[in-house]
Amino acid sequence: MSNPAALPSIAWIGLGIMGSPMAENLLKAGYSVTGFTLEQDKLDRLAAAGGTAVGSIAEAVKDADVIITMVPASPQVEAINYGPEGILENAKAGALIVDMSSITPQTSVDLAKNAAEKGIRVLDAPVSGGEAGAIEAVLSIMVGGEQADFDAALPILEALGKTIVLCGPHGSGQTVKAANQLIVAVNIQACAEAVVFLEKSGVDLTAALDVLGGGLAGSTVLTRKKDNFLNRDFKPGFRIDLHHKDMGIVTDAARNVGAALPVGAVVAQLVASLRAQGDGGLDHSALLRAVERLSGTQV
Repeated sequence: MSNPAALPSIAWIGLGIMGSPMAENLLKAGYSVTGFTLEQDKLDRLAAAGGTAVGSIAEAVKDADVIITMVPASPQVEAINYGPEGILENAKAGALIVDMSSITPQTSVDLAKNAAEKGIRVLDAPVSGGEAGAIEAVLSIMVGGEQADFDAALPILEALGKTIVLCGPHGSGQTVKAANQLIVAVNIQACAEAVVFLEKSGVDLTAALDVLGGGLAGSTVLTRKKDNFLNRDFKPGFRIDLHHKDMGIVTDAARNVGAALPVGAVVAQLVASLRAQGDGGLDHSALLRAVERLSGTQV
């Protein structure tokens, strides 16, 4: 890692809650990172960490070997890739786009097809693990695309995550991510219902969650979100607004393939209801607030 010239040059588009710490982990691993995002303070943060902040997508990607994108949803992925100022018009032929956003599988399939016409390769590589996983570089990364492109990207992905798996062709990473978001939402909802039940029963919540965490009811969700529940701390690691988007992706994709998601559909509605109550900017562990409202607790 002592010779940066030997490493591929990286452009990073989208330096939000996830993107900023991930880009910093690449800088720590010795990569050169040129970044663009919409918030000036995030550009300043990248520069302070040793990256190069620029004023446009075109400038960020023009010399990059690998272009990593991490934006909120399909419309943003389309906005940054297409059009005269977008990635496809400004990246060099042979560049590799690694889109780490969580979007519809179809958006990923379409992007790969459109990029191929320009000689640009694409992987969809959404992640799970939230802000903590991004900071600690222990994300789970589900990838869709060609084996050769996956092999080329693997050293970079290994600086960002711990469990990195090629799941199949373009769009497969997004499909697995959608399944991930289904499991996480249902799991948080179950934990939230347990918390309200325990508290209304007068049980010591800290003790209860400790013992539950050690048994079959234990989960990564419970471990990661326990303090959020105990302290009613809903500072966003992953916002309800984004989980609402993801529940739309999974319910729509499941309908398209003929898979029934009865519990997922209920939890999707509970997430939607929480957002309608004005809690869209809170962490998804705030599903607890929805259960409290339903249980007559003043929130």
